[in-house]
Amino acid sequence: MARKKAAVDFEKSLAELQQLVERLEGGELSLEDSLACFEQGIRLTRDCQAALSQAEQKVQILLERGGTLEQAPFDADSQA
Repeated sequence: MARKKAAVDFEKSLAELQQLVERLEGGELSLEDSLACFEQGIRLTRDCQAALSQAEQKVQILLERGGTLEQAPFDADSQA
């Protein structure tokens, strides 16, 4: 269940980030609104980067085992 939630969160964050970029590129926002959107975009970018990093670490673990699936503990908090 956690894997699906992480994927949904990543997709949601990425979609929100794309919307923010479109709003910023539109040029219709005030300076204050632009800065608020930029700050939110930075947070979303960091969330997406963290999700991608965790996915990359999981792939690396699988590759190091020669592609065989073995059950092993993975603590995302200690890996980030």
